[in-house]
Amino acid sequence: MSALGDAMSASRADEMRRAARALLRRPLLRATDPAFVLIRRYAPELREWFDRNTGWRLHIDSEVARLVKQPADTTDTTHPARDVRSKQPFGRRRYVLTCLALAALERADAQITLGRLAEQVVLGAADPELVTAGVEFTLSSRAERSDLATVVRLLLDLGVLTRVAGDEEAFVKDTGDALYDVRRRVLSALLAAPRGPSTVTAEGFEDRLAALLYEIPPTTDDLRNQRIRHRLTRRLLDEPVLYYEGLGDAERAYLTSQRAAITARITELTGLVAEARAEGIAMVDPFDDLTDVRMPESGTEGHATLLLAEHLAQHPNRAVPLEELHRYLRRKGDEHRTYWRRNATDPGAEVELTENALGRLEALRLVDRADGFVTALPALSRYALAEPTLQEAK
Repeated sequence: MSALGDAMSASRADEMRRAARALLRRPLLRATDPAFVLIRRYAPELREWFDRNTGWRLHIDSEVARLVKQPADTTDTTHPARDVRSKQPFGRRRYVLTCLALAALERADAQITLGRLAEQVVLGAADPELVTAGVEFTLSSRAERSDLATVVRLLLDLGVLTRVAGDEEAFVKDTGDALYDVRRRVLSALLAAPRGPSTVTAEGFEDRLAALLYEIPPTTDDLRNQRIRHRLTRRLLDEPVLYYEGLGDAERAYLTSQRAAITARITELTGLVAEARAEGIAMVDPFDDLTDVRMPESGTEGHATLLLAEHLAQHPNRAVPLEELHRYLRRKGDEHRTYWRRNATDPGAEVELTENALGRLEALRLVDRADGFVTALPALSRYALAEPTLQEAK
C-alpha cells in the first residue's frame, strides 16, 4: 500500500508539474490544448501556488485557461511579439494595429471577414491622437495589408480568431478575403492588467504604464515581504538569469535568507533546477521547452551566436566595440563558408548576423549593449573555452 501511495503521489506531482509548465510556456491556453484537462484538474492547487508565490491570478472556464502574469520588468524589450511565420519582431505600427484590431473585435459579431476588420481598423487609425502620433494606416499599400495580416496570424495563434474560410495571403494580394469565428471568451481573457486601460487618465507613456500596473503599497512587514517574494519569484520564473546586482537592498537581503526556500518551491512545481553563482541565480530547465530563445541552436544563426558568445566570454571586463564583432564574424564566415548558408558570407551579411546573435544573447541576459559597445555579463562565462593543456605521459 505504501508503494502504491508513493506511486500515486508521484503521478499527481508529475501531472501538476506538466500543467504548471504548460501555463508558464503559454499563459493563454484554449480548451483544445492537451494540457487543458490537467490544468482544470489541478486548478485549486495551481491557483493557490501562483497567488501565494507570484501574485498572479489564474482564470479558468470551459473554453480557456489564463495565467494573468504581471511583468517583473516593464523595460525589457528583448522578447517582442513576432510574426508567426517569419519570426520577425513587431514594429510600432503592428503593435498599434493589434490594439485597434482587438478593439474592433470587441464590438464585432460572432463572425467577421478580414476585409470588414480592416475597415474597422482604418476607422480606428483615423483617431486624431494616433494621427498626431504619426500612425498612418489607410490600406493603400500592400505593406499595410501585410502588417494587418501579420496581426491576424498572431490572433489566430493566440486563439482569439479561428479561420473558417479563405486565407490572409489573398487579402494581402488584394485578390480575396478570409472569414473568422471570434472566440469571445479568449478575447476577454487576453488583457492582463490590474485595471482597464480606459480608466487610466495619466499622460505620457511611462506614466500611463505605471498607472496601468499600479499595485497598492504594502502597509505591514508581512505584506512588504510578500511583495518582495512575489517580485523575486516572478523574475526567477520569467528571466533567464537573476543578477544580484540588479536588486535593491531589501530584495537582496530577502533573497539571501530565503533563496533555498524560494528556489525549492519553484523546483517542486516546475522541475526547473536552481544554478546559484556568486553573481546571481538561473533556473535551468532540464527539459528545454520553457524558453522562447534557445542556445545553442542549429543553423547559421545559431552557430554564429555561439561563436560570438565564445569570443565575448574571453573579454569579461571589456566593452567590445560593435565593429570588432562585425570583423570577427566576417572572419568566421570565411572559415565556415562550407557549412553556413550561402548568403551568410556576402559582403555586409556579418552586420545582420551580429545583430541577430546579440539580440539572442541579450534576451538570455548574457550581454549588455550600450552606445555601440557590447559587454559580457557574468553568466556568459559558461561559454568560455579554456586553452587546451597537455599532460606528460607517466
